[in-house]
Amino acid sequence: MENKTRRERKFGDVEDSLPNVKSSPASDNRPTSSSNVLSFLGSWNPLPQQVTDNDTVWLLDNTAYRNASGKWQAEFVAAVFDKDTGVEISTIVADIAEKVGLGHGDTAEATIRERLMPFVQNILPGRKVTIDFAKQQDINLGPGGRNGISSDLKAIPAHGDGTVVSSFAKVPRGANGILQSNTVYAEPEGWGVVSDIDDTIKITQTGDPIGILRSTFVSQATPVEGMPELYQFIQRIISPNSPFFYLSASPYNLYAFLRDFRQKFFPQGTIILRDASWMNLSGLLSNLTLGTQEYKVARITKINSWLPKRKMILIGDSTQADPETYGEIYRNHKGWVKLILIRKVTDIAALGIEEKNEPKRFEKAFKDVPKAAWHVFETPDECYHLIKDTVARG
Repeated sequence: MENKTRRERKFGDVEDSLPNVKSSPASDNRPTSSSNVLSFLGSWNPLPQQVTDNDTVWLLDNTAYRNASGKWQAEFVAAVFDKDTGVEISTIVADIAEKVGLGHGDTAEATIRERLMPFVQNILPGRKVTIDFAKQQDINLGPGGRNGISSDLKAIPAHGDGTVVSSFAKVPRGANGILQSNTVYAEPEGWGVVSDIDDTIKITQTGDPIGILRSTFVSQATPVEGMPELYQFIQRIISPNSPFFYLSASPYNLYAFLRDFRQKFFPQGTIILRDASWMNLSGLLSNLTLGTQEYKVARITKINSWLPKRKMILIGDSTQADPETYGEIYRNHKGWVKLILIRKVTDIAALGIEEKNEPKRFEKAFKDVPKAAWHVFETPDECYHLIKDTVARG
């Protein structure tokens, strides 16, 4: 189905026409040839480099959980790249503006430029980042791999269920980025939510390549009508301490953009994105339309390994492979998922892929899943009583 969507909507043609974001070396010739080679070793890199005042650092929010021994730990993700772009950004801005139908000099070009920056900044592999966790201990992260991203599982001090503590990157004066992250503590038992982002809670138009470019680089990030209120209700009824996980097939380049959106409209939670496609605009389109089921199954399986005793609500939509993904998760982890909600995107027919909303698709996706455990909705109002009944049954 993914391939059919891409073929009918000419994703390949649009990807081929996007400008090649190929950076030149930064002013101080970073990264060096040796650091590039050593970055293939990832966390085993014997010669990691410190963050400098010319770097941009992102710390990503995360969720703490108890391991098999009952000790608290969390996966910390950081990304490091050069503050300088290494490319002539104005031509790329003009190209995107033309594709989405803007005239030269349109005021929206400033928005494009701002959102485009994470796609054109030089990634810096092999960097290590030190954070001050909750003013209790220093934690060393990295070194990052080929994509400039590090992922480290670290033991952390104990805090109560639902507690949110902050970490701060210890970087030289002049370094910028997302230098503070939040860690939410989640005890083993209780409820939790895994939510898709694109076209579930945020209007993205993942079935159309130009729609993706427009919603990503030009339009104000807009929530799906009624979904912020629904998520507030869910948080209230299952417990304000319950963890939320926001899962998207978007690349990490969009983390800052999506984090701002989540903070404005939805409960605190961990945003999980693909760790690929830096410096690659066409990768934005391919990430959102290829291999999404395998990617999401792998990430939700990881969440299950963190919180296998939680009772989970999974929320997605019909534009991608969310029904098939959630059906697979339900079958793979018996008893973990208590309710699946799929938003039926009603403008899907206009995109030429009507079969994504056909009942037989959902019946196949949810084979061996009890009918009471899944529901396809058109408006969030349909979900309130389903959630209330599910929580009441426990």
